[in-house]
Amino acid sequence: MSSTASGKNGTWRNWGGTVVARPAREVAPASADELAAAVRRAAEDGLKVKAVGTGHSFTSIAATDGVLIRPDLLTGIRDVDRENMTVTVEAGTPLKRLNLALAREGLSLTNMGDIMEQTVSGATSTGTHGTGRASGSIAAQITALELVTADGSILNCSQDRHPEIFAAARIGLGALGIVTAITFAVEPVFLLTAREEPMPLDAVLADFDALWAENEHFEFYWFPHTGSTTTKRNNRSAGPRRPVGQLAGWFEDEFLSNGVFQAAQWVGRAAPATIPAIARISSRALSARTYTDVPYKVFTSPRRVRFVEMEYAVPRAAVTGALRELKAMVDRSRLRVSFPVEVRTAPADDITLSTASGRDSAYIAVHMAKGTPYQPYFTAAERIFTAHDGRPHWGKVHTRNAEDLARVYPRFAEFTALRDRLDPDRLFGNDYLRRVLGA
Repeated sequence: MSSTASGKNGTWRNWGGTVVARPAREVAPASADELAAAVRRAAEDGLKVKAVGTGHSFTSIAATDGVLIRPDLLTGIRDVDRENMTVTVEAGTPLKRLNLALAREGLSLTNMGDIMEQTVSGATSTGTHGTGRASGSIAAQITALELVTADGSILNCSQDRHPEIFAAARIGLGALGIVTAITFAVEPVFLLTAREEPMPLDAVLADFDALWAENEHFEFYWFPHTGSTTTKRNNRSAGPRRPVGQLAGWFEDEFLSNGVFQAAQWVGRAAPATIPAIARISSRALSARTYTDVPYKVFTSPRRVRFVEMEYAVPRAAVTGALRELKAMVDRSRLRVSFPVEVRTAPADDITLSTASGRDSAYIAVHMAKGTPYQPYFTAAERIFTAHDGRPHWGKVHTRNAEDLARVYPRFAEFTALRDRLDPDRLFGNDYLRRVLGA
């Protein structure tokens, strides 16, 4: 995945091509002090302020016609504290760079998502997550935050310092301030053994609770128009390290999962009637494999085929029912769905607007290829997810508003009250935040 870039006349586009913005000006501060000065100047000029990472959100959460803050110069590790096992990193650091730097130090995050192209602040602010029985999202691994607030001051928060801000700002949606540095809990680097294998969807759904309970990290992909899935179990290992071979990795992860899959998307887009047949072939293309490696090489994989995505978190106990309804909807419809559906889990956490806040959760992500009409599929899927008390991923396509979200987030009013306190004039506001948080 490549990062976003400004086009002609200062136009900014996100990675999925779903959002276009034309900011009045762009600023790339090299320090928290410079960013604070940019915030104060924007306020004086009557301009809104938004920070953007690499544009991997499909919503307009980072869009602005005011001042666009680019964190390109706010990168790198500030501090490694081996006594407390924490690492403090500048907010614009890409997760890929963080993972490589941690590996050199013999350290690792406990859990991570399935790509590492995002900046650390972009990923955490929108609730990026992986899958885990007991280990939560990337934001759940934060122990302290530094952010610039609407008055241009620099605020530090943690469990012991401004705990009410810390509870919310770990997934702050860019509504409470601009994050300039993040402190993560880390641990000595470890090995994971990944076991990937096909399974019938009916078997996965029947045994889902056992598969979740028996594995530290369990996820699967269901191929619409088929009864097939690819499952992945990741568990800690004593070793030895046995990575995927270079040739096998290229063939399966690049040639099949990206090259051939991209070609299949082109064919499906040109001739939608072929998609069910393509899905049946795709579901049989990847064979079972087992490998052992350091965490970031197991958790993440290259994703080069561009798409649009909707993802909802439902109570973990509701996921099998929601998936059966999703399959029945696709089967009886005229929809042609060329992308697999991804299913992951996360334990309950204490972050105010986390999709896993206060409840064990399962995530169902639906995708369509970039440039393909996705609204009918997403609308039908969203109807199912909302019927199961679903919470939309903040960075993925959805249609929910503040009234809807207040019903599924018990601490919603707590977040909006804090926003009123920290940003009463909505310096960090935009149309997306107005919709999901209210005026």
